[in-house]
Amino acid sequence: MALAEGPGPGPVLDEGAGGARAARGADQHRGHLKCLAGIVWAVLASGCGTATTERLHLPPLETVPHVDLSRYVGTWYEIGSFPQSFQRGCNATTATYTLRPDGGIDVLNRCRLGSVDGKEKSALGRARVVDRSTNAKLEVSFFRPFWGDYWIIDLAEDYSYAVVGHPGRDYLWILSRTPTMTEPTYQAIVARLRSQGYEMSRLVRTQQVAVPASPATSARPPDPS
Repeated sequence: MALAEGPGPGPVLDEGAGGARAARGADQHRGHLKCLAGIVWAVLASGCGTATTERLHLPPLETVPHVDLSRYVGTWYEIGSFPQSFQRGCNATTATYTLRPDGGIDVLNRCRLGSVDGKEKSALGRARVVDRSTNAKLEVSFFRPFWGDYWIIDLAEDYSYAVVGHPGRDYLWILSRTPTMTEPTYQAIVARLRSQGYEMSRLVRTQQVAVPASPATSARPPDPS
């Protein structure tokens, strides 16, 4: 899932009442403008030029037949994506989805700026299902009333990985339940995306931090739940 521009800079240390308040106000204003610009660009960019689907005269993008949202929610690690300006500098990107009582989904995107150990940046948004027959077509908003398409176009049978795309084929995210993905799995996903008309030369792998399992944990049998 895309990480929209996050909030502005953190608190400013007290440098005198007037100066500190002015500095905070200026920083917050710049941060809000940056956030708004990034979000609006992310949602509207596909309409500002010729999308790949139209440019290459490709057939409509296909989604997976059905998504069980109760299994889909949780935390996903970004393994690869088509670079976007609103994710510039992001590493160790994750997306956490939580079902809401009203049927919507809360979205929390996080990343580390500059390196996997960099400062955390986050953005909180909302998703809604637009195709209840499959649950595979959603829209996401980080700044209403602007919404962007979020289509689930590949999904592991055990929900261990997912691929999110856009009907214009200019946005792409490969997601995994773990920070790493085996090379055969990754290459199989890439091959399927290429067959769907995606320009895979644009794909960039995301830096993630592998979480080593302790000997005790790795020795345990998997939880049947």
